[in-house]
Amino acid sequence: MRKIICFIFTLFLCGCATTMQSHLNTVQDNFANSDFAPTTESIASDQNNLDLLINGTALFLDGKYSESDSVFEEFNNRNLNETSTSLSREATGLLLGQSVNSYKPYMMDSLFVSYYQLWDLLAMQDWSNARVVINQSYQRQQNMSREYKKMIENNEKEIATDSQIAEFIDKNAKDWLAFRDIMNPALMYLSGIYFLNDGDFNNAVTYLERASGMAPDNKYIKQDLEMAQKRIRPTNTTWKFIETGFAPRLREENASIYLFDLGLIQFTFSDAYLIPNYYMPQKAEMLANVDALFMTEYNEYRTNEILRAYASAVSKTMAQAAAYNSHSDYAPLFGIMTSIYTAASSNADVRTWATLPKYIYIERYKNNNKTNNLIYNREINGKIVSTKNISLTKGEHK
Repeated sequence: MRKIICFIFTLFLCGCATTMQSHLNTVQDNFANSDFAPTTESIASDQNNLDLLINGTALFLDGKYSESDSVFEEFNNRNLNETSTSLSREATGLLLGQSVNSYKPYMMDSLFVSYYQLWDLLAMQDWSNARVVINQSYQRQQNMSREYKKMIENNEKEIATDSQIAEFIDKNAKDWLAFRDIMNPALMYLSGIYFLNDGDFNNAVTYLERASGMAPDNKYIKQDLEMAQKRIRPTNTTWKFIETGFAPRLREENASIYLFDLGLIQFTFSDAYLIPNYYMPQKAEMLANVDALFMTEYNEYRTNEILRAYASAVSKTMAQAAAYNSHSDYAPLFGIMTSIYTAASSNADVRTWATLPKYIYIERYKNNNKTNNLIYNREINGKIVSTKNISLTKGEHK
């Protein structure tokens, strides 16, 4: 009977992860068909973090720039310190599983919010607030960089305290392509283009140098950097940003480690899988590998999640053993209850900003419009699902 009850609860928790994965699959399918309907009709202040991210993108792709900016601003106001955590959040995750907590954004999420907000503001010709977003995003990136290094150091200290979990993490390490730090080359380059067109050559050099350092083989960034260094404004130039495919998704994985005094310790954590994308636009240069951006941060989050899940599983297994081995007449009942609790509270968080692209490419070419302009294309499976043409000449809007 105990095994049957535990099995039912395990299926229930697996169903929760499956439901979320199914929901995100539906969202991606809708985007692929140019269906940018919001995931919820509630006002922004009532939406959860994940809905804000997905709906903000949908509104941008649908050309509703002011609404998109407002949704993203709600996200920013709600997540002023996205690198922090709390004891209550840690305790909830330990006791009830990670999926019970509200969606905690990745650092990368916040940088992409700034990226899409910058697009929104440029589309609305709101030059002053565009500069504000750029300045805020750079400070945010600096803060994140410091926190990312702390996360790595803390993970290394915790791993060193348990040889068995250290061996498990080492054996299950992924050879992912990743950057050295928290960054977003697309945000840096778009910021550099803004300053270059504004004639702010000092800032243009600063941001274009950063973008070039992140995408060292991109010839278009080098061309703009050279112009900024020579203090020359571009003329009759079009920059086309092309976003393709979808970023990595998460799925739930189960694992076990045998401990001599407790037996088999079973725990659950998330694992990433990459979504194939075989489309590459001609004449375009790679600007940002979003898979690598995601994996840079997720690799450390995954290590942290395994450590937390393992510690939670050990404590629950000890409680379960104590219940069964007690001399109480209710020992079998207590044992069944702790078994059910253990099964029901072992779950992983599989939520992600599922509408982010897999790759971002850039083209740069001369036009006959006698103006500088930005073109934004969102392409999925080789089909353009959204396109924007934005003038970089103040006072003009297309």
